[in-house]
Amino acid sequence: MAGGSGGPRSPLRGLLGMAAVVAAGWAALAGGTGRAAGEEQHAVGLIKKNYIYGDNRHEVNVYVKILTNSPFLVCMDLALSQEVVIDPKYLWIGPDGKSLEGQIHVNLTETGKLMLMGFKESMSGAYTCTLSHKIIETMTQEEVNVFETYRFMIYAYREADHAYQISVRFTTKECELAANTQFFEELKKILDNVISDLTCRIVESSYKCHSIKIPNRGLLHELFVTFQVNPFAPGWEEVCRQTPYDCEDATNMRVQEARDRIREFFHKQTYALKHEFQTVPAIHYVDSSFSVTHIDSCRPGFGKNDITHKNCASCCVVCDPGTYSPDNEVTCQICARPQVKEYGAKFC
Repeated sequence: MAGGSGGPRSPLRGLLGMAAVVAAGWAALAGGTGRAAGEEQHAVGLIKKNYIYGDNRHEVNVYVKILTNSPFLVCMDLALSQEVVIDPKYLWIGPDGKSLEGQIHVNLTETGKLMLMGFKESMSGAYTCTLSHKIIETMTQEEVNVFETYRFMIYAYREADHAYQISVRFTTKECELAANTQFFEELKKILDNVISDLTCRIVESSYKCHSIKIPNRGLLHELFVTFQVNPFAPGWEEVCRQTPYDCEDATNMRVQEARDRIREFFHKQTYALKHEFQTVPAIHYVDSSFSVTHIDSCRPGFGKNDITHKNCASCCVVCDPGTYSPDNEVTCQICARPQVKEYGAKFC
């Protein structure tokens, strides 16, 4: 009985009747809480005031978030930048082997700094700058031409798309109880309703019933329920179109909010069972059984590699030429066709 009044309840109604009220409260909340994608970049190399300096001994790796502007790449090393440089001339060459002078997607300054605008995966690759300048001997005034070459490997990256694997347990009277399946189906509907305004959904849900022997207690039966909270419910593309940047940041904020709502939902079950029921329903939530695991995925054409890209290990980095990623896994696969030369290939 709930609150000490009313007639006997079915195994479902005791918990789910109260749960539906909780879900309705969530559904009344406003829509997504996502934010537009920020301007954060990852880079390897010396960064000073949003400038990344070259190194004439080593290639410098730079990671630029998709659709943002790169930091300024400086066509000299930091030590040289602190000296007087006479008659400097700069020549920037892009991955296609052509000069970057005059191209619409670049910002080239007269002091040899390069910014790449609205970075896309196809812009990934090797960028080389050659600096020529003069050294004048003080005594003889003899002029010597000096050439320095700086190489930057620039990769587009995205933030990983987040999902959450959640598991909970419910005590039941017996594993063969017909109401177990009905309870599970109703629970899925309620959880979907809790997060529906966030364009998130419950996927890959399942349950198993197990017999549990607990020390100093008799044999119990519990439903082990697992499901994923996924941010790609129908309508998510339209939500993304409303953001001025690539939308993985907003998507991740939405699914984090969905995770938090579901956690709070089960927390409320514990409170209700302790304070609102004199007779505990036949199927009821096991206190503190809520468990959540973070799952990452990458968009097609991107993948993770904490060896090749150890300084951007959490990023989904554009697949290198000769590799591809056709789905939302986290690994770029090696292509059997070596003629695939572009970055970010989605198929081989």
